[in-house]
Amino acid sequence: MKILAADIGGTNTKMGICDERGLIVEFKEYATESHLGGPHVMDNLLAQLSAYADYDAIAISTAGQVNTEEGYIVYANENIPNYTGMKISETLQNRFHTPVKVENDVNAAALGEAYFGAAKSFEDFLCLTFGTGIGGAIVINHQIYRGANGVAAEFGHIFTRPLPEMNGGASKPYYETSASTAALIRMAKQADPECVDGKVLFDKIRTGNDKLQQIVHAWTAEVAVGLASLIHIFNPSAIIVGGGVMEQDELVRLVEVQTKDLIMESFSDVKIVKASLGNKAGLLGAASLFLR
Repeated sequence: MKILAADIGGTNTKMGICDERGLIVEFKEYATESHLGGPHVMDNLLAQLSAYADYDAIAISTAGQVNTEEGYIVYANENIPNYTGMKISETLQNRFHTPVKVENDVNAAALGEAYFGAAKSFEDFLCLTFGTGIGGAIVINHQIYRGANGVAAEFGHIFTRPLPEMNGGASKPYYETSASTAALIRMAKQADPECVDGKVLFDKIRTGNDKLQQIVHAWTAEVAVGLASLIHIFNPSAIIVGGGVMEQDELVRLVEVQTKDLIMESFSDVKIVKASLGNKAGLLGAASLFLR
């Protein structure tokens, strides 16, 4: 079976044709231009998908909360304006006359890792992606746990700091406020304005910048606090961590050490594992909606 899959992100959209082995052909990537709004994103998607032929179904991974039964966006934040309510399945089915399935991007990434990547040996695991925010997915018996309204696992919005730390109109102290990659870069830039992204930050650390190394240790401690809480709640076999900065083995090892220092001994068998599929996880996870 050949699945035409697309992964709609806030910055870039990736697409290609996937098969049962996880092979992706005719892969391409283009700028989402999400700042132009949901209708533009959909028009662009339709145009790009039209260039493909010879496939059996279409699978979409997308940012935002998704109603998977009906294939529309329940809620999307300001990263893609006017995206909430977008009827993706209906639009694509009317245009291409083929079966369509739609999944949230982090759920899709988790399914990709479950069927083709780092989570193949785990039936029950959590998946977290660290970027501008923190995305989450819960997998139980190889199935996404969705919750009562279909939008479970908003891990980035759990609280890991006390509410009194809020000052006036300041944002709430969500987990992602202190543990996202954006939070790490914000902390690093205060110490060194040249640290505009993770690559610059870790290049400087490799040259022996102890101050920046201490900032990373403080940040991974924030990551560990959230993971420890999730471990105590879900008792998962593993937590798969992804996102650009988590590509580094040494960082994942540090997170694992700090997390295991915080959890009860009876939970210590949990594994913290680096995601293995990189930026193809969403595509493969979306395709798995038809392949599994």
